[in-house]
Amino acid sequence: MKDLLGKKLLEWRIRAALPYIRGRLLDIGCGTNQLVTAYQGKGIGVDIHPWDGVDQVVEDTANLPFTDGEFETVTIIAALNHIPNREAVLREAYRVLSTSGRIVITMIPPLISRIWHKIREPWDVDQSERGMKEGEVFGISNSDVLEMLEEAGFEPIGHTRFMLGLNHLNVARKKFPGQSAPEDK
Repeated sequence: MKDLLGKKLLEWRIRAALPYIRGRLLDIGCGTNQLVTAYQGKGIGVDIHPWDGVDQVVEDTANLPFTDGEFETVTIIAALNHIPNREAVLREAYRVLSTSGRIVITMIPPLISRIWHKIREPWDVDQSERGMKEGEVFGISNSDVLEMLEEAGFEPIGHTRFMLGLNHLNVARKKFPGQSAPEDK
């Protein structure tokens, strides 16, 4: 059964995230890697599941095979809730970002996510093919996303809502202890 609605929602997320991406991109939890493709391949998509189109399957997204400061943008699009060790993954995103880098995260709140996933269960390949693993949750509140970003060393610099206001998109940059963070360009 084709998931046309799921495809349209993914396209919407990609359109929401693209304006905030710059330089070399790392998409964590990339799924079928549509964001990197839409960004014209100027980056790499990693996932722990071997989805069609993924650039690199990794055992743990908290232990990435990239050098410090290698990327200008790290994205986690509708996937942070599927990462059980999300705090460690955010610290790893901080490590692989350049000093002027940014992270872009989209997330839906828990209640909406729970209802939505239940309605979409028959068509949702994430549920039917991969399944929910221990430590995964249905959505994360925006305040929890912001708290995790700050604990990982990020400073929020932008927030918007999309998909009829149901989804949140957060942009953050590295915080630098004892000094002002570089100006956003």
